[in-house]
Amino acid sequence: MPIQNAFYAQSGGVTAVINASACGVIEAARRRPERIGKVLAGRNGIIGALTEDLIDTSLESSDAIASLRSTPSGAFGSCRYKLGSIDDNRPQYERLIEVFRAHDVGWFFYNGGGDSADTCFKVGQLSAAMGYPLQAIHVPKTVDNDLPITDCCPGFGSVAKYVAVSALEASFDVRSMKETSTKVFVLEVMGRHAGWIAAAGGLIEDHGIPVVILFPEVPFDPERFVARVDALVRERGYCTVVVSEGCRDADGAFLAEQGSRDAFGHAQLGGAAPVVARMINEKLGLKMHWAVADYLQRAARHIASATDVTQAYALGEKAVELALEGRNAVMPTIERTSDEPYAWNLGVADLADVANTEKFLPKTFIRDDGYGITDACKRYLKPLIRGEDYPAFADGLPVYATLKNVAVARKLAAFAIR
Repeated sequence: MPIQNAFYAQSGGVTAVINASACGVIEAARRRPERIGKVLAGRNGIIGALTEDLIDTSLESSDAIASLRSTPSGAFGSCRYKLGSIDDNRPQYERLIEVFRAHDVGWFFYNGGGDSADTCFKVGQLSAAMGYPLQAIHVPKTVDNDLPITDCCPGFGSVAKYVAVSALEASFDVRSMKETSTKVFVLEVMGRHAGWIAAAGGLIEDHGIPVVILFPEVPFDPERFVARVDALVRERGYCTVVVSEGCRDADGAFLAEQGSRDAFGHAQLGGAAPVVARMINEKLGLKMHWAVADYLQRAARHIASATDVTQAYALGEKAVELALEGRNAVMPTIERTSDEPYAWNLGVADLADVANTEKFLPKTFIRDDGYGITDACKRYLKPLIRGEDYPAFADGLPVYATLKNVAVARKLAAFAIR
């Protein structure tokens, strides 16, 4: 069989461990030189393919590639750019084929979430639709943990760990000051439609912290919420509120919708915490503080979950294995076989069953009152945040990699993206 080059790209919001998946893909490909030539990375995701801005990862040393495993963010640049249907956006797909043919690309690895799975699925259809042999494998990634079929998504475990640790530490702070100062701390976390990240805040209950969780899956009732906070403060002297950015009222309106939309067409969120905090202050007269975890939660490689890092790397490796087996339009998955002791295997899912499908927090994971998590949820979450995988430190700061990212020479005319 002929040796062909591979294309790898990162898409959507980056995570603390997406580079670990990149490391898994590139190292696995380097171990199979009889099948895979160079791994060409798209600068800024699929945009790099459309504009023929391809990075030659073969120019990076083995040590440099290995260092990706402990480096946050996207080493090659990511993007929020969704390809339309083949019928309506044929010039884009023809351009992809033109670029892949010019650079002898036969393997396509796209590392991202649900919208990226859709893009990868469409690219996987290119072979049949346009007569170009190409195997497309989606490498899962999303802090939202909302991809179906797989037990969990790389990036989520580390965000969950960051949220749980941050909520615990801030709660200790509030507890120590509650008599004369702050009574309520509100932490806003990511999660547009699914409350997986918010659920991680519920783990601090086991440490004696009174906490209220606001999930996207549970319609927000202002009066019930204020009454719950009031009861906890009267009983314990303080409480912590963890609110998902996707928290909605009974009419389905986001508490924090800004009115704008991102490149994928999703509502641009941010600001649920001040809305909730102001409500507490106005209704109860309590002193409060709020914070938005924002990029901090998904960039915190210094406190990444060892489970998450291991799985992210393994899924990158598995993606290459699936490609070499001749699979197309599929995604490697995590299959949990035991909660305690925690055990998992690698599986595979068809992208037709993954693309544009969201996995929500099960009702069995949400406490009956709607403000906390069940024991079943805790059994699910705890293994995913377990273990530490610290990066190397120098002069008090983590040592993170910055690759050379040398571009290959362009062979085609320029192409304008829309």
